[in-house]
Amino acid sequence: MTDTKTALIISAHSADFVWRAGGAIALHQRLGYAVTVVCLSYGERGESAKLWRLPGMTLDRVKTERRKEAEAAAKALNVHDIQFFDLGDYPLDFTRDARDRIVDVIRAVQPAFMMSHSMFDPYNSDHMNTTQVVLECRSTAQAWGHNPGQKVLGAPQVYLFEPHQTEQMGWKPDTFLDITPVWDQKRAAIECMAGQEHLWDYYTRVAQNRANHFTRNSGGQASGRACAYAEAFQSVFPRTVDAL
Repeated sequence: MTDTKTALIISAHSADFVWRAGGAIALHQRLGYAVTVVCLSYGERGESAKLWRLPGMTLDRVKTERRKEAEAAAKALNVHDIQFFDLGDYPLDFTRDARDRIVDVIRAVQPAFMMSHSMFDPYNSDHMNTTQVVLECRSTAQAWGHNPGQKVLGAPQVYLFEPHQTEQMGWKPDTFLDITPVWDQKRAAIECMAGQEHLWDYYTRVAQNRANHFTRNSGGQASGRACAYAEAFQSVFPRTVDAL
C-alpha cells in the first residue's frame, strides 16, 4: 500500500497534454504526485500537417514521430507514466473495449484528480468526445458491479483544460494554477512538439495571460501574488469545504 497521491490526464492527441496541462503535470510531480498521462491517439491524421508535407510520409511514420515527441515531452515534465492507446483520430474510435480500457486505467491509478478537454469544441470533435467518454468512464469506474473485485473509484475532481479558442467553447475557468516554478520544464516539453511548432509561442502567451489573471484573482494590486506563468482550468464537480 502506498500513500503517494496520483493524478490522471487523458489527452485526445499526443500533444494536448503538453499545451494544456504541462505545467500542472510538472508541478504536481514536484509536489510528490505520480502523474499518469493517457494519449488516446497520436494526432496522426488531424494534427500532424507539418509531417504530412514531407515527401514520402506514411501513417506509420507519422505515428512514430509523434510518439517520440510525446515521450520526450513526458520526460521533460517528469511524467510518472505515459500510455498510448492508438485509437486513431479524426475521429477517435471509442469502442466498448476502448472504454473498458480507460476504466481499467482510472481504477488502477485511483487519481486524486483528473484532467481532460472542454465539454464543447466545434473545431475538434475528438476533444469534446474525449471528455464525454472520460466522464462516462469515471462513472463506470465508480460502479461496484463493473468488474467486481477491482477497487472502485472514489470521486476525483475532473478539471477541463483550456481549449484553443476559449470564446467559442463555452469554457469558463474557475481555477488558476501558478506554474512559474516549472515553466522551464513546460517550455522544454512544448519544444519537443516539432510537428506543431506554430503553437510554441501561442501557448507561451496563453500562460503569460493566465498569470495576469492569477495575480488579479489572488488579491489584485493590493495583495496579489506575483505570477509569471499560469494555467487555467474549469472544474466539473462541486468542491466540498469546511471553510471559505
